Amino acid sequence: MFTAIFSSFETGIIYAIMAMGVYLSFRILDFPDLTVDGSFVTGAAISAIMIASGVNPFIATIVALFAGFAAGCITGLLHTFGRINNLLSGILMMIALYSINLRIMNRPNISLLNTDTAFTKISGFFERTGMDSFFNRFLSMVGLGDSLPDTWGILIFMIFVTLVIKFLTDLFLQTEIGLAIRATGDNRRMIRSLSANTNLLVILGLGLSNALVAFSGSLIAQQGGSADVGMGIGMIIIGLASVIIGEALFGTKTIARTTLAVIGGSIIYRIVVSMALRIDFLKPGDMRLITAVIVIVALTTPKMIERSKEKKRKARRRAEHLSAIRASATAKGDKHAALKSDS
Repeated sequence: MFTAIFSSFETGIIYAIMAMGVYLSFRILDFPDLTVDGSFVTGAAISAIMIASGVNPFIATIVALFAGFAAGCITGLLHTFGRINNLLSGILMMIALYSINLRIMNRPNISLLNTDTAFTKISGFFERTGMDSFFNRFLSMVGLGDSLPDTWGILIFMIFVTLVIKFLTDLFLQTEIGLAIRATGDNRRMIRSLSANTNLLVILGLGLSNALVAFSGSLIAQQGGSADVGMGIGMIIIGLASVIIGEALFGTKTIARTTLAVIGGSIIYRIVVSMALRIDFLKPGDMRLITAVIVIVALTTPKMIERSKEKKRKARRRAEHLSAIRASATAKGDKHAALKSDS
């Protein structure tokens, strides 16, 4: 059980970067960007082909990030200058990226099992410095010695990277450009009346969103040991599930709280899916069904709770109103009785 939760937490923290990209497009820009399914694979494909060719994996990962930025910018150009519907522009780019990704890889998948990736280097560093043995000794002391992970390096490194991206995103959204992007998502006509170039803001926002998605795809490929042309199918649903779960559980009062909620939602989503797949009658092929059920529950539960609270508030106000009427009637009766006794 501990190993399953550890693995889910590790995968969830990587997918959290993708979820933050989805949050930027869907929540900040109010743009249903389906480019995510393609740009996720683009990041994986570019980093995989570069690593397999002997390029430093950290450089390959950064190149993948910029490739995702370019894909997002093209989607923005299709929508703003091409005057194509936002949903359709994302679909068109997603379809185009499928062929582009095949061109990049020259085959449906690339294996990275026998090559040095960013994670193998980090794992080797933790093993050489004795950090893995330190954490494993601590787990053995608390009674978890039977299910020790292979390395702690990936988890600790990804927590650091994800939190850095989270804080940079928070800071960016509080800058003048970031506030303009947020305003564009809230009311594009209003921000345009203030002489803001909304077309450029949409392009920039979508570029940043897909840059995070491609970065996450690159890391997932290196963690899993392969890049596959079909690995991006359903990524947009996973990202939305993470955003919705995080917002429902942790709230959205501030940007900093919301981005943290998205990270938490991604981790919880992965843990829930992992626990669900341990049920005997569920199979790995049921993962999409589990995702759909999780999203439905996450969407409907807060509304049901809100409706229940609203009913209680209405009942309380009705009871207070009736008690006030009764009190008023009692006071009038007492006054009438006093007047009769005086007469």
